[in-house]
Amino acid sequence: MKNYRIYICFIVLAVLMLLLYPKEGKFQYEYQKGRPWVYETLISPIDFPILKTEAEMLKEKDERASEMIDYYSYDPTVAPRMLEQFGHKAVELHLDGELTRDMYDHLSQAYARGIVADFGNADLSSKVISIKRDKRVVETPATDIYDIERVYEVLKSDLVFDYPGMDIDSIANRLDVKSFIVPNLLYDENTTQLVHKEAVNYISPTKGMIYAGQLIVSEGEIVTSDICQILDSYKEEYKESYGYTGSPDALLISHLFLIIVILGVFFFAVFFLDKSVFASMPKLLFLMMLLLISFAGVSILFQVDQRLLYLFPFAVLALYMSAFFHDDMAYAVYAVTILPLLIIPENGVELFFINLIGGSVALYAYGKLNRGWLQFVNALFIFIGMSLVCFAFKLGTGDLTYALKSTNFLYLGISAILSVVLYPFVYLFEKIFGFVSYSRLWDLSDTNNRLLQDLQYKAPGTFQHSLQVANLAEKAAREIGADGMLVRVGALYHDIGKMENPQCFIENQAEGVNYHAGLTPEESARAIIKHVSDGLALARKSKLPENVADFIASHHGHSLTLYFYNSYCNAGGDPANKEPFTYDGKLPRTKEQVVVMMADAVEAASRTLKDYSEESISDLVERILKNKFDDSQLAEAAISIKEINTVKASFKQYLQQIYHARIAYPKRQQPAKPAE
Repeated sequence: MKNYRIYICFIVLAVLMLLLYPKEGKFQYEYQKGRPWVYETLISPIDFPILKTEAEMLKEKDERASEMIDYYSYDPTVAPRMLEQFGHKAVELHLDGELTRDMYDHLSQAYARGIVADFGNADLSSKVISIKRDKRVVETPATDIYDIERVYEVLKSDLVFDYPGMDIDSIANRLDVKSFIVPNLLYDENTTQLVHKEAVNYISPTKGMIYAGQLIVSEGEIVTSDICQILDSYKEEYKESYGYTGSPDALLISHLFLIIVILGVFFFAVFFLDKSVFASMPKLLFLMMLLLISFAGVSILFQVDQRLLYLFPFAVLALYMSAFFHDDMAYAVYAVTILPLLIIPENGVELFFINLIGGSVALYAYGKLNRGWLQFVNALFIFIGMSLVCFAFKLGTGDLTYALKSTNFLYLGISAILSVVLYPFVYLFEKIFGFVSYSRLWDLSDTNNRLLQDLQYKAPGTFQHSLQVANLAEKAAREIGADGMLVRVGALYHDIGKMENPQCFIENQAEGVNYHAGLTPEESARAIIKHVSDGLALARKSKLPENVADFIASHHGHSLTLYFYNSYCNAGGDPANKEPFTYDGKLPRTKEQVVVMMADAVEAASRTLKDYSEESISDLVERILKNKFDDSQLAEAAISIKEINTVKASFKQYLQQIYHARIAYPKRQQPAKPAE
């Protein structure tokens, strides 16, 4: 039944992708700058304009920006006011009448030409400014305009020449001439910026024409930069004017075939890396959803504006996958997820490699930089990785300036930041699909959390046992490629039910106290077995994830409480009456659950050893795991004999390191007493 559901999911996904696929075909010619033209000689069938390259557009915008003209507004009230004040001051100081008239005329002429605040040290020889006067705008050479300092210096130099016998500096200071030199041309920043923006934005995108019947490229001819530019222009005009001229059925079949290829690669990537995904509909639907998001993003942005594809945060899809799957799986499926970049956009190869590197950096760096502000350092690394690839492709255009100024780098920076900003959606996916993210597992593995603190306080022996099981199991899990973090968390919580009745278990009993004294074997077994149901109740109350609670239910499987079962049999009980002594949990199914079950049994048994030699530890591990096999506790487990042998070897090595021989320190001999 599950197989049918999987097939239905793939069919629905294929239909959705087909509906999203842009309804246009590919240009019939494939070409590359520097390579020969492999088709027949191409004669233009239509008239079309030659489009400027992005590098040419940027260069022209820079030139327009350097030619920006400043706009000034003329204020007609300044000159009359300042000249009137000057006249009053001159009369007040009883200045010579002829000198006063000359100074007045100089100021009048300066105001008539126009005075600005300050030109500074700018080269005015080729500069032009626009002056708005009487609702008209007049372009005027900057050399015809005065600034305050120039008016003052020209006025003084002329008066010194005309009145050699007078102390002009002293008169100018008494009169405070500078106070009457006020700008009547005011810089209009809003108009300047507006006109500048319009001039830069309204640049013609074309630079010539190719007419019908004109040769574009000959067969075997090397595609130069100029020919490539003409071909690019022809392609754009052809797509806009004619679009796809072939059979609609052929186009549909083409798109369907490409979608089947993508889904086929997706299927085999999942199958070979983690086929258990097909047994979990939520996991499969989650990965399919990410593939659909990627395909939809590429298809929609391609039709809106291809440049926006540099803005789409594909790297966050890799982070979403790494939150719930191991890195090998996340990387492979992510590479499949961005395959639409190869087949839909024109510059698909560039976009694919940019985002492949971005996702790779995200997967590697986020494992180390996933806390607090360090996440934005991760964004920086993603940006650097993508930018280097983008720069390499842009540099291939042969224009270093264009490569450095490309606006795509701004989009890539935004994309890198979005990859971090959008990551918290992983918690929404966690809720929707019932997953447990690695971030949640990290939080659960913190021994300072409330539940583990309660275990440490109420059942300290069990807490220490759980820590040892976690260390033992995590090491073994990583050696067989299982999820080490999930194993560690499962081991830490597998015995939390013991804190409901800690004295029932020997590791928590005080010296001289025996909880089971006076109890029948059946009563003792019932009290021991109850820690599984108690643990599951605590897990529900504490809202532990289901896959963590599974370790509580499966760590004893359907095994017997052998100590009390043997006591019962030795007291004359019926050996066939096993039910009161059998755990009512569930058999382990995943590798992770098997590893925790085996680590729990081995660690507990290792405490009873009196001899910690290599041989005795090896015998213990072999005996414990053989009992699990003989008792059919691993009957439903998805683990191979080879992996079990690897786990056994890991257990033996770890226990030998824990219980290695200690050096016996010699006692210090007492010095001999002197003879009396």
